[in-house]
Amino acid sequence: MGLNRRNSRPGTSSTAGKRGAAKRSGGGLLESAKTIVYAGLIAVGIRTVLFEPFNIPSGSMIPTLLVGDYLFVSKYSYGYSRFSLPFSPPLFPGRIFERLPDRGDVAVFKLPRDTSTDYIKRIIGLPGDRIQMREGQLYINGQEVSRQPAGDCVADESGIRMVQRRYLETLPNGVKHYICKATDEGEANNTQEYLVPADRIFAMGDNRDNSLDSRFMNGVGYVPLENLVGRAEFLFFSIDAEQPWWAFWAWPVEVRWGRLLTGIH
Repeated sequence: MGLNRRNSRPGTSSTAGKRGAAKRSGGGLLESAKTIVYAGLIAVGIRTVLFEPFNIPSGSMIPTLLVGDYLFVSKYSYGYSRFSLPFSPPLFPGRIFERLPDRGDVAVFKLPRDTSTDYIKRIIGLPGDRIQMREGQLYINGQEVSRQPAGDCVADESGIRMVQRRYLETLPNGVKHYICKATDEGEANNTQEYLVPADRIFAMGDNRDNSLDSRFMNGVGYVPLENLVGRAEFLFFSIDAEQPWWAFWAWPVEVRWGRLLTGIH
């Protein structure tokens, strides 16, 4: 009763209530703004230092990666360059905490002739390596890379379904991965011997006859180590996108459930 009486003087209760409501409202907006800013900073930090999501728009890495795959790339795997940062600001040259890729890594890098474009390929050649294709067969430092027949590849691009040969390829360091081959003939299957420069790597697509990669000097060529963005780690989503990804009503049919949360090798 005493509390009610003290607040019963004319004008006191309504004025105090309005001031309190105004303070609570202003404080709530400020806290919400802070939360949004903090969340944004955390997201940018994770994207810059830890993981960045990418999606696969083409079939150059079939059978390892399919059109409609969504994956996470670890940014810390090879250290950090300006291309690790959003918008690639030229804050420093080269890489810090640099580590060379392992042969066989699937890596994302900035296209040398257009650093606004991201490419994803498999690292085949390291600095100082000699790389060559002869009659469709890969040679590294003069040694033929083992490949064993492993059934068929079914590549589905632009509505065209193609059946190719699939092989299990074993790189000199023991990394095994599947490749697709349509032919052993043609320019991409009979190349010069490439000598990888000291600060470069040589990258190729697993869909060997449908990949613009380091075999084409005017297309991709040798990839500067500085251009590395990170190593592909695992798929978090995959959809056979006849419908846009956000068409959730089609997911039961179009999502490739067996590929979700699988590692990339």
